[in-house]
Amino acid sequence: MSGFNMKVTPEIEQLTKLCKENSIIDTDLYQKYDVKRGLRDLNGRGVLAGLTQISNIVQKKIVDGKEIPCDGELYYRGINIVDLTDGFLKEQRFGFEEAAYLLLFGKLPNKEQWKEFSEILANQRELPTNFVRDVIMKAPSQDMMNTLSRSVLTLYSYDENPEDISLPNVLRQCINLISVFPMLSVYGYQAHEHYNRDGSLYIHNPRKDLSTAENILLMLRADKQYTPLEAQILDLALVLHMEHGGGNNSTFTTHVVSSSGTDTYSTIAAALGSLKGPKHGGANIKVVSMFQDMKENLKDWTDEEEIENYLTKLLHKEAFDKRGLIYGMGHAVYTISDPRAQIFKRFVEKLAKEKGRSADYDLYARVERLAPQVIARERRIYKGVSANVDFYSGFVYSMLGLPIELYTPMFAIARIVGWSAHRMEELINTDKIIRPAYKNILETQKYSPLQDRI
Repeated sequence: MSGFNMKVTPEIEQLTKLCKENSIIDTDLYQKYDVKRGLRDLNGRGVLAGLTQISNIVQKKIVDGKEIPCDGELYYRGINIVDLTDGFLKEQRFGFEEAAYLLLFGKLPNKEQWKEFSEILANQRELPTNFVRDVIMKAPSQDMMNTLSRSVLTLYSYDENPEDISLPNVLRQCINLISVFPMLSVYGYQAHEHYNRDGSLYIHNPRKDLSTAENILLMLRADKQYTPLEAQILDLALVLHMEHGGGNNSTFTTHVVSSSGTDTYSTIAAALGSLKGPKHGGANIKVVSMFQDMKENLKDWTDEEEIENYLTKLLHKEAFDKRGLIYGMGHAVYTISDPRAQIFKRFVEKLAKEKGRSADYDLYARVERLAPQVIARERRIYKGVSANVDFYSGFVYSMLGLPIELYTPMFAIARIVGWSAHRMEELINTDKIIRPAYKNILETQKYSPLQDRI
């Protein structure tokens, strides 16, 4: 057996114990020296770590000089996410390309700009010759995020100017990655399904005349077929997950790593490594697994007393994974409501009816209504608890037939846009000398603190 595959031996266990004994930091010292643990202080509040103009989150308002919680608001470049999504939904068009333009360039595109940018993305939906065969098909991983990271790092070798961090070159690299992330993710899954599970292998080329969401469904399904509602709700999911302030773990990673002057591929691979964590990108998987356990243990999905008893057991660490959490409920920032969840919910019921899963939707709706009551009663505190976007996104992905291995990569397909915008912003502002011609313009902009956003 090679050293790389060496099992954990008693010697390794002993060395681990020694490492642990000499690496523990007294938790009181964090308070004594006012040291922040990650992106939150000891009270769980976001820590100010920088500034960004990419997006902003509002969860409190000042009334009579006091901060009070309010319905959550999310802004992309100053535009409320509700207004942004209503715009393309009412006109029955896809929003991914429009929202990507907005985040990258700071304003909504007109029709000509939208068309030109969409064509740029479509034309970049190509991988290097034999990349699928030589990189994705060889040594397929059971973890799609690792596959995605490996593919991104390998693309460095195919770039003629990988180390050039001039703004035009970085923008070119970012647009390329935004374009190929769906291919890297879906092809990586297809390779895993074929080589690790002995399933059929489907490698469908994307179509330039289709949107990002439509191409994902086309590449994933054997028959390439999908309904308009399926494509619409997947597109909406991508827009809602595209950006959420500069202080969420993966986006903050993008800022930190970009500040070192490293290349785009290393930066995005680092962001992917952060997103992979179950406390960040894998939350909706936990929601789906929790509901599966719930359905297996409930005798009657309509019995609210029985549902409350199950939720109480979750909080008492007596059910599911025994972590004491009701997944999908509550948020590090939002208290009264998560605007993304509110938008998403309007379409979940439609899709559930189309898929014949109305009973599942009704159970989700009951849990969404009952969970805050149970949490308030059992925890004896109430700062405001509501469903977050992950509460419904996993359910939507399951109805779309997306394998659970692709849930977090779907997050990455969306969030690569936000990462790209933040990388450009970091590089643009690396030079601390602000030109006089821009000073007055910058002073009029609204800035958002890079606090903890999940």
